[in-house]
Amino acid sequence: MASNPVFDRIDKESRQGYAGFGGAPERPASAAGGAGDGLTPQQLQDLYNQPSAGPVQMRRLTLDDVVMKTSGLFALVIVGAVVGWQLAPTYGPLLVIGGIAIILGLGLVIALRKTISVPLILVYAAGQGLFVGAISQFYSLRFDPIGQTDVFHGIVAQAVLGTLSVFAGMLLAYKTGLVRVTAKFRRIVTMAVIGYAVFALINFLYAVIGNHTFGIGGTGPLGFFVSIFAIGLASAMLAVDFDSIDRAISAGAPEKYSWLLAHGLIVTLVWLYLEILRLLGRMRSN
Repeated sequence: MASNPVFDRIDKESRQGYAGFGGAPERPASAAGGAGDGLTPQQLQDLYNQPSAGPVQMRRLTLDDVVMKTSGLFALVIVGAVVGWQLAPTYGPLLVIGGIAIILGLGLVIALRKTISVPLILVYAAGQGLFVGAISQFYSLRFDPIGQTDVFHGIVAQAVLGTLSVFAGMLLAYKTGLVRVTAKFRRIVTMAVIGYAVFALINFLYAVIGNHTFGIGGTGPLGFFVSIFAIGLASAMLAVDFDSIDRAISAGAPEKYSWLLAHGLIVTLVWLYLEILRLLGRMRSN
């Protein structure tokens, strides 16, 4: 959950001019003259053999595309979470293990595929929702007062409110220029996310093997530092996500990339929610 390779892929392709949009191979840097200057006979033949771009390929990405896809995936996550919440008393461990497998395995497949697979993205969102629902019910049963285990009250509601508040705050800070995503900022956040991803895996194994609810640090000062750091890092990743969306739109990416952009944003939002939920759990344990 700590890593979001989706936007790195989009940024790389935007710097290359979205080869998938036009479908043409890159021209050498020396090709500054006519349309065929600097192209080998094989490259010219490849261009000739390519089919004409269809209406879907020609339509460029817009902000509305990203908003609509993000809303749809978010709704799918919510539906999955409700189902996961209901099934958690019987299939809780299975949902958690299966959710982790989807997040790690299918998430990498989606990020590394050369083509965008909408069905895989939809399956990922549904599986992510089941995982979130099962984890949320565990926290509710564990840390809410007796008799207050409704999904709309208690620790889960606070975590949802906290997630939406951070999202709105980061979006406002980004749009007003209070937070600027520079190349240096992006590199620092990316390195920190990779480091935290390694730590999160170690922490998960430590929690499972040692039967520690929160893993390294527990409910002590170190544990609170870990949670606050993770929330701050996820918040910074939101700013990077917003910037990547703007860059993809400015670069004239194909409309199909709206699915990948929406998927990446949902990944960050779910990660932020889980970290806030963990922090609230630590607070209620003391």
